[in-house]
Amino acid sequence: MILLRRLLGDVLRRQRQRQGRTLREVSSSARVSLGYLSEVERGQKEASSELLSAICDALDVRMSELMREVSDELALAELARSAAATEPVPTPVRPMLNSVSVTGVPPERVTIKAPTEAVDVVAA
Repeated sequence: MILLRRLLGDVLRRQRQRQGRTLREVSSSARVSLGYLSEVERGQKEASSELLSAICDALDVRMSELMREVSDELALAELARSAAATEPVPTPVRPMLNSVSVTGVPPERVTIKAPTEAVDVVAA
């Protein structure tokens, strides 16, 4: 079963780690207890929209960007699950994307959108 709270927690953790920030720093900025933020990141607690907003503000990340990344992870998990139902596919299953070079843009503001056409999924 795919749990949205786990995917959301994974994405929040990656966002925080990309910035080189600790749980303590983010929990203080978001005014959320350290233990609760840790549980959200581990997918053990469902975060309310108010809590997500506070965490996104603390991370200086738009909630829409966070949700887009969660949506992409969910789509990949669903593809992997449906592929596993028809034939064994080694995980993780990730789409092969062309490399893109971006200069002059802060890394925390780069968003990569999935193509609108079908994407071939290849086991890594």
